[in-house]
Amino acid sequence: MQISVQNPADDGQVSSPAALEGAPVDPALELALTELIIQSLNLEFAVADVDPEGPIYGDGLGLDSIDILEIALVVSKKYGFQLRSDDERNVQIFSSLRSLAQHVGANRTK
Repeated sequence: MQISVQNPADDGQVSSPAALEGAPVDPALELALTELIIQSLNLEFAVADVDPEGPIYGDGLGLDSIDILEIALVVSKKYGFQLRSDDERNVQIFSSLRSLAQHVGANRTK
């Protein structure tokens, strides 16, 4: 199962794939997302142990599809946009913490 993002402020439009390419990196948002993921999934990692450019799925943090769904839920609640399962960009969005942070930064409403 995959997750995708739809910003309700965009009247149902999903942001373009270019939103991640070259999107600015917000270190504070990266840190907040790292803490949110660690806390919501009860991971036994310190924030400093998480490589923002490393994979979050599979070999990286060891997350599976159920974990990604949980991340989608908490991110949706905290940042005010809906993650959807039919977005073909999910592989890119969830490829690393940095790409997730860039996507959240580009689509958040809160």
